[in-house]
Amino acid sequence: MKWIMRQNVHVERVACTWLIKRFVDPQATFHFASPEELHETATRENAIPFDAQGIELGHKGDKCTFEAIIEKYKLKDPALLDLAKIIRAADGNRTELTPESIGLEAIAAGSMMIAKDD
Repeated sequence: MKWIMRQNVHVERVACTWLIKRFVDPQATFHFASPEELHETATRENAIPFDAQGIELGHKGDKCTFEAIIEKYKLKDPALLDLAKIIRAADGNRTELTPESIGLEAIAAGSMMIAKDD
């Protein structure tokens, strides 16, 4: 299946692609679009959008997209639930939630500085 997300990946979009490929859809392919074109491109490409405003697999209240995917696909692994807290903290600049989130945010920021594109 095709999946589509906003361009310029960072912490959560990297984590979500790993989660999808590993636990939801091993045949997944990932595509990128600007936030303004994401919905239209998802419809045209018959792709599942994630990590954008106003969609099922996006942020809801305090919960992040990683958690929305876990809930939708009923993933129960305790390690994934722990990882979800780290992802939420790093993605939302809430590093007080987990000490690991600081390192994850630093890795993501550094990788985007050296990457040529998504």
